[in-house]
Amino acid sequence: MPSIEIAGRRIARDAAPFIIAELSCNHLGSLGRALAIIDAAADAGCDAFKLQTFTPDSMTLQSSEGDFAIPDGPWAGRNLYDLYNEAFTPWEWHAKLFEHGQRRGMIVFSTPFDEGAVERLDRLGAPVFKIASFELVDLALIAAVAKTNKPMIMSTGMASDDEVAEALETARTHGDGGVALLHCISGYPTPIDQVNLRRLDAIAKHGTVIGVSDHSPGAIVPITATGLGSSIVEKHLTLSRADGGPDAGFSLEPAEMAEVVRGCRAAWSALGDGGARRPKAEDGSRRFRRSLYAVADIPVGTPLTSDNVRSIRPGFGLAPRELPTVLGRPAKVSIARGTPLAWELIA
Repeated sequence: MPSIEIAGRRIARDAAPFIIAELSCNHLGSLGRALAIIDAAADAGCDAFKLQTFTPDSMTLQSSEGDFAIPDGPWAGRNLYDLYNEAFTPWEWHAKLFEHGQRRGMIVFSTPFDEGAVERLDRLGAPVFKIASFELVDLALIAAVAKTNKPMIMSTGMASDDEVAEALETARTHGDGGVALLHCISGYPTPIDQVNLRRLDAIAKHGTVIGVSDHSPGAIVPITATGLGSSIVEKHLTLSRADGGPDAGFSLEPAEMAEVVRGCRAAWSALGDGGARRPKAEDGSRRFRRSLYAVADIPVGTPLTSDNVRSIRPGFGLAPRELPTVLGRPAKVSIARGTPLAWELIA
């Protein structure tokens, strides 16, 4: 069974789902707000908290012309540089955010977008790295992360099968920290009818831990994904969508994140282990299964027939499958109506 280990936590299909709250740009430029979102994630029961580590200059060029203008989607009318300048999390916040999240009992890590960010995060002690969907084709970045020999979680939004395989091969060639692949639709937000969770089956064939990075509304997709075998769930978290920000429209509020946590853990618990042993919940019910009873008084020596013996509830008599065997045989003793049949009563 594929597994990875993150800060002593085993991530695998037979372990409770690993639920990540993504900060992204929902801090809205305020360290205090970022710390409050960490608290909200911890209060909701999340296992981990994730940042993004970049600067606008490491992401793009400062230009509003041509390719650098955003023509449509949630950020239409802006340019890439201005968007990333609003969204980035200052490096000087990182240590404080890591420390606060750890104090709240969560694993804290980040998505690096360049090799310098990988080095800084590694020195900071990040126990795992995330590769964003948009960077899945950046094989040099994946190689740099792999060389840390720490586990890597890669989102597969927009990627073809060949691109996923190439990224995975790069990760495995350059390190041995282990890889998890997240099914992701890079639509912001993602309509639920476009999530295509059956894609998880194809991703699982790569032999990795699987999960979802989800941008759809609410909790239904992560809960369903957990039922389909996802070991990791990632959702964006904000204090309130009404506060705005580039990612507000596809981020959860704290109560919604708590619903994700409860629902995913309940879904995983409901899966069980597939064993054939009967659960304790059935202990009180077995007595009410059908069995063979005398439904009329049967004098000694009288043959058992379908008129005086039937399969009824409760279940203290012979099993119903024995009915063809007992019919026609005589009663060894007088059998009163309502008596459960037993072999010692039949000649």
